[in-house]
Amino acid sequence: MSQVTGKALDWKLLKRVMHYVKPYRTTFIIAAFLTIFLAANTLVQPMLMQITLDKYILGNNYNGLISMVSLMIVQLAVQTLAQYYQTYSTNSLGQSVIRDLRIDIFNHIISLRLKYFDRTPIGMLITRTVSDLETIADIFSEGLISIVGDLLLVVAIIVYMLVKDWKLALITLIPMPFLFMSTYVFKEAIKSSFQEVRTQVAHLNTFLAEHISGISIIQYFSREDQEMRKFKAVNLKYRDANIRSNWYYSIFFPVVEILFAVCISLLVWYGCKRILTDQQLANIGTHDNPVTPGMILAFIVLLNLLFRPIRQLADKFNTLQMGMVGADRIFKVLDTDEVAVNTGTLKSASLNGEIAFDHVWFAYNDENWVLKDISFRVKPGEKLALVGATGAGKSSTINILNRFYEIGKGTVKVDDADIREYDVDFLRSQIATVIQDVFLFTDTIANNISLNNPTITREQVIAAAKDVGAHEFIERLPGGYDYNVMERGATLSSGQAQLISFIRALVYDPAILVLDEATSSVDTETEILIQNAIGKLMQGRTAIVIAHRLSTIQNADKIIVLDHGEIKEMGTHQELLKIEHGYYRKLYDLQFNSAGIVKS
Repeated sequence: MSQVTGKALDWKLLKRVMHYVKPYRTTFIIAAFLTIFLAANTLVQPMLMQITLDKYILGNNYNGLISMVSLMIVQLAVQTLAQYYQTYSTNSLGQSVIRDLRIDIFNHIISLRLKYFDRTPIGMLITRTVSDLETIADIFSEGLISIVGDLLLVVAIIVYMLVKDWKLALITLIPMPFLFMSTYVFKEAIKSSFQEVRTQVAHLNTFLAEHISGISIIQYFSREDQEMRKFKAVNLKYRDANIRSNWYYSIFFPVVEILFAVCISLLVWYGCKRILTDQQLANIGTHDNPVTPGMILAFIVLLNLLFRPIRQLADKFNTLQMGMVGADRIFKVLDTDEVAVNTGTLKSASLNGEIAFDHVWFAYNDENWVLKDISFRVKPGEKLALVGATGAGKSSTINILNRFYEIGKGTVKVDDADIREYDVDFLRSQIATVIQDVFLFTDTIANNISLNNPTITREQVIAAAKDVGAHEFIERLPGGYDYNVMERGATLSSGQAQLISFIRALVYDPAILVLDEATSSVDTETEILIQNAIGKLMQGRTAIVIAHRLSTIQNADKIIVLDHGEIKEMGTHQELLKIEHGYYRKLYDLQFNSAGIVKS
């Protein structure tokens, strides 16, 4: 559990949050000054009321009364204006801080390796980037600065009451220790309930993100009722967590009101008793500082002003604590060092596309090796095919080439230079990948192809679409290249989405082209379009093709057969077919003979 969930604030963490305030130090100083000013100005109101009642109302001075009322109106206007700017500046400060933090965390998330996302729920990251960040804004708008202002006001009121009449103040404030004790108990209770609410929000977001993304599977297998029961259980926990926090409020606020009523009762009883006593003493000239009706009125106003911040302090302190919890969670994501170490500086004008794996070992977890002692070389312009059963390590080979994961042993070279010597962004810009599970953003066809790259023109997009043979179907869409596809390309067929991803890869004119099961999800007509274009498109490029359908890779310059992370066979299609009882021959016979196809 985070340190910030303890009794004391994590000052080191708070200092780190305050680092984001530096660009807005002027706004922070203004907010702090206004907070101090408001605490001092609040005391002016009961002072004016006391003078008005004692000197002008009881003294039958109408002109003086008008002057004092005018002065109180001015004081109220100043208070209102200062409150407005203080509230605006603190909220502006909080929103500016979380804007910068959100940029930092999103920039960090998109730089993380795929390994991090393999074990981190997307819903949790959404909660960190949205909900947890909002709690940090509360540190400034309802937390730190507001707490300091409330504490200043409480101290100022108590000191003023003691200076004005310490006996009356002490009698009136007898219930205060019980109030402070109740506030502390409430603070501790509500803190744990707030933490539970935040936890349940993360669980709810994770559940929704996962199930909405997989809604097609739920409907295909008619799992709506079962998943609804799961959702009800998650939602019930979230509701119960909120009810527990509301239950604490329902107890605390009535207790505060009772204690406030007791204070008022003591004030009226002792104050009136003192007025009668002080008047008798004043008549015989033995009392210099009597209690007056104006003082009683001023104390009533002061008690209202005193109880209001105390009533809110526990809530605000827990808001501060929850903001710190949110900050702790966010900084844990920011401190995640699972990024591709980008210490390489090599950036050539272009790559030739030569690829070499030299005794490469790779594991996703510890030493559960997925690739074992893999060695091969692909010359520029050659076409390499990787085949094998699911889990053989084909996609892992592509992932480490792009440096999505780091290898455990051996070296991977491109153009005779270790891939770690290249700038990561440059390396990935030279490798275009078409995967089976196409992802399209909620945007236009043209923007999904160019990915909003300003250096790619509309003419280049259209030219690439024509090369693939997709121009005609795009033109038939409403708006053509400006047709807005829905999330993940829901308004397109799987074949059309696959074609868009193929154009996307080609328009970047990469040195290395990777096709990871790129034609497995398309219909026959679409596959023919791709296959007809593939020969011309691969001219001058090194190509790596991962395919289950062996018919798509028979013309490859080299075929590697992987099995449980090991290279079992390597050669051309004809060479591998000649190996009796070989892995490739078995795969070939299984696919073509089972389909009733005569081998050629």
